[in-house]
Amino acid sequence: MADYEDYLRDERMLSQHTTRAYIGDVVSLLAFLHGVNADDAGDPSAHDERLDTGLDGLGVGVLRAWLARQREEGRSRTTLARRAASARTFTAWAHRRGLLPSDPGTRLASPRPHRRLPGVLRADEAAELMRVGEVGADTGHPVALRDHALIELLYATGVRISELCGLDIDDVDFDRRVVRVLGKGRKQRMVPFGLPSERALRSWLRRGRPEVATADSGAALFLGVRGKRVDPRTVRRVVHDAVAAVPGAADIGPHGLRHSAATHMLDGGADLRSVQELLGHATLATTQLYTHVTVERLKAIHDQTHPRAQ
Repeated sequence: MADYEDYLRDERMLSQHTTRAYIGDVVSLLAFLHGVNADDAGDPSAHDERLDTGLDGLGVGVLRAWLARQREEGRSRTTLARRAASARTFTAWAHRRGLLPSDPGTRLASPRPHRRLPGVLRADEAAELMRVGEVGADTGHPVALRDHALIELLYATGVRISELCGLDIDDVDFDRRVVRVLGKGRKQRMVPFGLPSERALRSWLRRGRPEVATADSGAALFLGVRGKRVDPRTVRRVVHDAVAAVPGAADIGPHGLRHSAATHMLDGGADLRSVQELLGHATLATTQLYTHVTVERLKAIHDQTHPRAQ
């Protein structure tokens, strides 16, 4: 398991969160395998003898039974799909390492996860969210300046919360008005931002950040109140609190701002490929989810306004 964890982290370049989830899935699978192969689960000698066989018996039947057990326990289709992917990744690695004579994961199908339409802000609600942040920043309080800058940047770029928290000062190019983002799989991309974000960032860096920076701050762009790099929990709280101040707005977090940015770009005429590049999606299929949101909005407008809709 230690070798497999190194593979996920160093070769697949998965995030710490994803690596932890994959390891947990494989531990669950191997625990299930132990129970399936033991002739007598209550007999320690039989159990020890089976353990000596390593991964012997880990076939597609065991994989399917493992997923079926979880389905019976009420796991969602999304969870089952993720765990099937974890199992396939593990069996492929084990086969390459010579721990399995063949790769049973190639014969394992998994349920397609439900793709729920994301909650988004309307364009006018997003504008009001930015205005509320600007009013707070006018007080000159360092935290208010930071909150306004990070919300502006989240909405302007559609970056993930982990990408935002990982930004350093040098990642921001004010001359070209782009930010260098390190995304999933450690893939780097350049994402543009607008003039409002530039103003908010400059105010934070000039008037806010020096007030909270400490010797532990390093090069982090956004800082917490104790001077260390801001953490995702703080960013989520900031976004939820700010959105709560917008009348009628759905309760969304940082990922909701990412959804909103993508939807509003598509509404404004952006093509899917451009939005895919901006958001750092590995496949166009992920980006196409946002077109469903736009279509639902068009249908709602049609139902409300067209004389022959009803």
